[in-house]
Amino acid sequence: MSRWRLDWPWPEGTPSGTARLKVCPEDFRVTEKLEVGGPVQELDGQCDIEVPGRGEHLLLYLEKTGDNTPWVAYRLGELAGCGDRGIGYSGLKDRHAVTRQWFSVQRPGLESGDADFIRALQQQWPVLAVARRDRKLRRGEHQANHFRIRLREVTGDPGELSQRLDTLAREGCPNYVGLQRFGHEGGNLERAVALAEKPARRRRRGRKASGNREGLYFSAARSWLFNEVLSERVEQGSWRDLLDGEPDPVPTGPLWGDGGTGAQGAQGALEREVVARHPQMEAVFADTRMAPERRALVLRPSGLDWTLSDVEEGACLDLSFTLSPGQYATTLLSSLVTLIASSGGQEPAEFS
Repeated sequence: MSRWRLDWPWPEGTPSGTARLKVCPEDFRVTEKLEVGGPVQELDGQCDIEVPGRGEHLLLYLEKTGDNTPWVAYRLGELAGCGDRGIGYSGLKDRHAVTRQWFSVQRPGLESGDADFIRALQQQWPVLAVARRDRKLRRGEHQANHFRIRLREVTGDPGELSQRLDTLAREGCPNYVGLQRFGHEGGNLERAVALAEKPARRRRRGRKASGNREGLYFSAARSWLFNEVLSERVEQGSWRDLLDGEPDPVPTGPLWGDGGTGAQGAQGALEREVVARHPQMEAVFADTRMAPERRALVLRPSGLDWTLSDVEEGACLDLSFTLSPGQYATTLLSSLVTLIASSGGQEPAEFS
């Protein structure tokens, strides 16, 4: 058992129903939305491949099943001969899912071989669209992710579930960072605290550490503190409200760093009070050189649509919605029902 809280409150109370998530990859479909910034050729099974645009980076829109994003990036780097550093992507997508995602491959001066390279890739993944541009894809560059999800073996009162869905569509839900960020039983949090307790810990920190394991652990620590602050706001009933001292035009919470929080006034005092309850976690940021940032308190899905039906032996809930980068589909689902993880229950639905 983790010594860190990993279960935070919902405004409507704990869901009374349950549902099984990711019985098969086809139950969890993610489509990444990205403005390429130039012309794109959609392939859709075409044999004639002409890559539009200019630049040393080949953009590929791949559909993958059972492969996580870092592994696909590694394989692309191998196949292209440019290594991991030559591959770019906007967000981490689920392994136990059917996902459509953009990658960039650094191929300067190799435009004449693009068609052959793409045909070779099509032996492993469907390539849905291609283009070229002059810069690598960066994390968080995409505009949104569209989800189509089927929850199976749904239990509970259909009336309560319908009410929660209506509230979610109208008001959103608390934008908790998903449990995936914290590792198994909070293991990433334990590692962050252990790093803070080392006597000589001034090495690579802050943004320079974001690409390694230390960066992952620090990110988990600040995400956990964010959830604690959001939890306090949920319990106070103020999670959708602008408080005195809010530095943004929408309600936000702190992603802690050196200097703590950018909020002032009553909101800054509340955030500092909550974090002070966890001195070990606060100490993680004593010399990380991570600048404080902010994260929205409210997760607002767009285009939320749903159908509850009897399929095979159990009720199924089919949902369709779009989220901004960095928002977790599993957070949205957990506001509706208690999720029973299948084979892929701990993978990130959307991690950046």
